[in-house]
Amino acid sequence: MTRFVTANIPRSRATTAPIVVPALRSFLRFCYLEGVITRPLHNAVPPVAGWRMSGLPKGISDSSVQRLLESCDRSSARGQRDFAILTLLVRLGLRAGEVVAMVLADLDWRRGELIVHGKARRDEAVPLPKDVGAAIAGYLREGRPPTVDRHVFVRCYAPFRGLTMPRVSGVVYDACDRTGLAHVGAHRLRHTAASTMLANGANLAEIGEALRQRSATSTAIYAKVDRARLSALARPWPGSAQ
Repeated sequence: MTRFVTANIPRSRATTAPIVVPALRSFLRFCYLEGVITRPLHNAVPPVAGWRMSGLPKGISDSSVQRLLESCDRSSARGQRDFAILTLLVRLGLRAGEVVAMVLADLDWRRGELIVHGKARRDEAVPLPKDVGAAIAGYLREGRPPTVDRHVFVRCYAPFRGLTMPRVSGVVYDACDRTGLAHVGAHRLRHTAASTMLANGANLAEIGEALRQRSATSTAIYAKVDRARLSALARPWPGSAQ
């Protein structure tokens, strides 16, 4: 049965297996119930391997982050805006859509908080670190053009309206081009923020709270890159030095 499945599912189409295998199992179950075959062969159909969460979160190094931030010309309006956006992505792990959704009323300067409009229309208050607040304030004072649009981040040229998600990703791509780094997206900077928190001693629950993740499964992937803690659990390889 395994030989039949592997022979009839092309290697180039991994998404075919989750469709073909259950259909084959149902067909064999039907044949058994109808008396076409005398043995319940549906139990012999091999399950499809689940590869969800099998990859590793890919962040970038601290030096690369610093290069991205330093590539912004903060003497220009665009540089002030891009620096503030990159700082939000790297320090708070915001998604591109959350940056786009930010409006001026979301900034509570007295309490040092930022309202983040996340997935599933969830609004959550998060602490506003001093460096992030300074980056945003610098853009609002010196870089943001006069406009009736209430979005925090707006276009540099008329019409001065809020940015789109592709434009936020473009801010990261442009910074990569200026520094000679391979293109990374806004989500890679979110992974970078999580990896930095982990390296600084935060536990997975704290990271999940900071990234506003509802499922612990989403945060658990970062356990794979915590080599210091994993090494305490790893058993020595047979025959290797203790």
